[in-house]
Amino acid sequence: MDLSFAGFDIKADAAVPLPVDLAVLLVRIAARQAASPTAIAQAQMMHQPSLGARFAPADGAFNGIAARTLTEWRDR
Repeated sequence: MDLSFAGFDIKADAAVPLPVDLAVLLVRIAARQAASPTAIAQAQMMHQPSLGARFAPADGAFNGIAARTLTEWRDR
């Protein structure tokens, strides 16, 4: 595997800019695909609750006993 990189060539041509019309066309195609009935149905089938809610503790604290102790100590 050759990991060497060519040196910077001052005489090299700059990147050719793409026409604006092409960018607009690509955005329109992506928007139409995302709004298609098939894409909407697939997105609804894939909807699942976030993993954060699955692993969240029932009392809302990492350590419920320590949280209650600190709260009681603060209120004194």
